[in-house]
Amino acid sequence: MDRLQKVIAQAGVTSRRKAETLITDGRVKVNGQTVTELGVKVTSNDKVEVDGVPLEREEPVYFLLYKPTGVISSVKDDKGRKVVTDFLPEEVEQRVFPVGRLDYDTSGAIILTNDGEFANKLMHPKFEIDKEYVAKINGIPTKQELNRLKRGIKLEDGKTAPAEVKMLSADSKKKTAIIRLIIHEGRNRQVRRMFEALGYQVLKLKRERYGNLDLIHMNPGDIRPLKPHEVKYLNKISVKKQ
Repeated sequence: MDRLQKVIAQAGVTSRRKAETLITDGRVKVNGQTVTELGVKVTSNDKVEVDGVPLEREEPVYFLLYKPTGVISSVKDDKGRKVVTDFLPEEVEQRVFPVGRLDYDTSGAIILTNDGEFANKLMHPKFEIDKEYVAKINGIPTKQELNRLKRGIKLEDGKTAPAEVKMLSADSKKKTAIIRLIIHEGRNRQVRRMFEALGYQVLKLKRERYGNLDLIHMNPGDIRPLKPHEVKYLNKISVKKQ
């Protein structure tokens, strides 16, 4: 048996906290009866409805996709472009969605799941999940500029958190550099905007690692199920800052 709010969150309806609000607001029914108390537990045989819509409880699934460039981080696109769910194996029947997003022109690691609670946990700004990027930029930053990235860059939506930064290589003839960054925030186009704040354009960007998940032995477009210990570890490290 699981708590009602957990079941609602795992079905991808909303986060567990918002599910609690749905319950206390009288918008949830169990076996036809309105439930307003948070301590209620349900089994797989119980019929749960949210706003009159039956809850479809699916077996949770978790995948790691090596997203190629030119792919939308969504379940559908009104312009008919390729989306991340197009790479799922045909036998997957669950309603899977991406955890967060990668820009259209950015490649790399992205998680797909149908577990709403898991997804909300990983995306919550108060949880710290390391994300490692490798960026090719049109210029060679100075040590002082790299230190600014490390300390945090002021953007229009606030200063970024401290980052781990290392220059992997520099080409003085082409005037380009390869930089590795490890951040734990997930702002829109954050890495690109951090370099733009220093006057550099990102020519190529790849997310090489998400938490404990890397792309070793994977090619663009490859997808694989997460192993139980990988899911367990991501749950474990998504701990709120005290």
